[in-house]
Amino acid sequence: MLVKDEVVSRTEEIVAPWKGRKGALIPILQETQSVFGYLPADAIQAISDELLIPTAEIYGVATFYAQFHLKPRGRHIIRVCRGTACHVRGSLKLLQKVKEMLNVEENGTTEDLRYTLEPVACLGACGLAPVMMVDDETHGRLVPENLKAILDLYE
Repeated sequence: MLVKDEVVSRTEEIVAPWKGRKGALIPILQETQSVFGYLPADAIQAISDELLIPTAEIYGVATFYAQFHLKPRGRHIIRVCRGTACHVRGSLKLLQKVKEMLNVEENGTTEDLRYTLEPVACLGACGLAPVMMVDDETHGRLVPENLKAILDLYE
């Protein structure tokens, strides 16, 4: 659990070199997210206070770009492809199996913050369909029976 004073202090350190510079918001949000893993509400408030930008504007930017996250995410990001080739070869069964195994919904994070599950439109590995990525590693030609062994690799 993040402590408010620590979040505010660290966020102020991130903002300091950017004060008074145009176009600073996105790099500040990127660095803030890289430090905390997501954009905590206290960090957004601190950015607002430091840059004199309304929090609504900051939330508008943060929710517009898919790279930003307002909730904690898992240490490992699981992306299950839902593209046409993967769909035809059973990716929905894979997705369902992962949801059952981890007791998590689509775009959700496990309670232990180990995994976040993100269905995606296409991973660009159609020749390996059905495909799943865990972090930056691609796993292809999957069947539901392989999933446990793959996920066990990511402690």
